[in-house]
Amino acid sequence: MEEKIKIIEQGQGWICLEKPGGISVHNDPGRDLISGLQKQLGPGSTEILQPVHRLDKETSGLLLVATARDTLAGLSALFAEGKVTKRYKALVHGHFEHPDQARGTWDIPLTKSAGGRTDPRGRGKRVEALTCFRVLDHSLHYTLLDIELFTGRKHQIRRHAKLAGHPVVGDPRYGSPKAIEFLKTQKQFDAMGLHAYFLKFQDKGRTVTLELPDLPPEVERLFEEDKA
Repeated sequence: MEEKIKIIEQGQGWICLEKPGGISVHNDPGRDLISGLQKQLGPGSTEILQPVHRLDKETSGLLLVATARDTLAGLSALFAEGKVTKRYKALVHGHFEHPDQARGTWDIPLTKSAGGRTDPRGRGKRVEALTCFRVLDHSLHYTLLDIELFTGRKHQIRRHAKLAGHPVVGDPRYGSPKAIEFLKTQKQFDAMGLHAYFLKFQDKGRTVTLELPDLPPEVERLFEEDKA
């Protein structure tokens, strides 16, 4: 990738980046985020460059990258044990009509692997999946949610949102092809409305809180135009 990668914060053995939507983290050698970071920092500047957790290609926001092996092991364990607070902003289709839906929980069990548009739960053994949401704002056609993840199934927010009848805006896997085509051709919108904006964890005896509250400009533009 050509653009300079924005570093939000650095700690002992880790870096927190701002990941743009539409960029793969590490599955596109030479063009992905980790390749870009390696080039930006220079060869040999860190022991390793390894993402500690997953962010889908289409998702924007905070990404934690380990720069030392011992730190990678420690931070990975925190994520695996559910000791990291992870919050997202999601722009989803439709409205939450009733007052008791201002806050809610999605807890439909999901497979650990990804599902599909017609079967978001996934095929095979399903396990516990817990997503909590709070309504922040709404426009004519969309609702902005604050979401906290308590489990880490692949595409969990996207799958739960789809199952709830409120797919994430612009979701190429779980959204409606007709809606995606409309957004591209009529709204010049070619992104996905899911943004990882908050991480909190313990690091060597201190609490680290990382925030990136602003939605990406293209998501913000779509939402504001839909309010007009």
